[in-house]
Amino acid sequence: MEERKVTIDLDGGTSITALLETPVIKRADGSTGVIIAHGAGNDMHHPLIVEVARQASERGYPALRFNFPYRERGASSPDSLDILMAAWRGAYDCLAAKSGYNVDHVIACGKSMGGRVAAKMTADGLLPAAALVFLGYPLHAPGSKEKLRHGPLHKITRPMFFVAGTRDPFCDYSLFIDILNQIKAPWTLKTVDGGDHSFHVPKARGLSDEVIYRSIGDAVGRWISDLSKT
Repeated sequence: MEERKVTIDLDGGTSITALLETPVIKRADGSTGVIIAHGAGNDMHHPLIVEVARQASERGYPALRFNFPYRERGASSPDSLDILMAAWRGAYDCLAAKSGYNVDHVIACGKSMGGRVAAKMTADGLLPAAALVFLGYPLHAPGSKEKLRHGPLHKITRPMFFVAGTRDPFCDYSLFIDILNQIKAPWTLKTVDGGDHSFHVPKARGLSDEVIYRSIGDAVGRWISDLSKT
């Protein structure tokens, strides 16, 4: 695969940085690409995001990972929803324009906040994603299970892939299973037993983050490949 840095220009003179990974050998269908957004407390260099992009590219899909504007400024507090959505839309347009592929099927993938923004945009018709991947969906704030953020998931009609840890303080696993069973769109779930919001597991299990992230990236990559065959 080949990686290159690209700049995405947003309204108001703002720009964000992205890394585009393109396969060395193009797939025959060549119409599917992947965009990966980071979570609130990390950026596009997070090892899980890097791994998902790598495995998508190795399977023949161009993969774009990008920073939200607040990370470009070195800030820790996320931007307003409007700015986060503008960055997502800019990344979507960038993939089609700069990947060298005729991309007309975009898989929108996000870690926590990045995925939640993509879900809202897709549900509201603002992001024409062909499918979505959620790397730890933030169903609720820690300790606030009475305030669930699952509304957009019920409006989405596209296939969805979820990765969930059974110890995630942002997503009570039992509640999440109940909600998934109410969703009408096709969905797939990969469970990380003992995983928290970053999919760290207790040391006693003997599984490093690298091993877990590789497993997640492989599962996401295989799911995307299966979608492309349909």
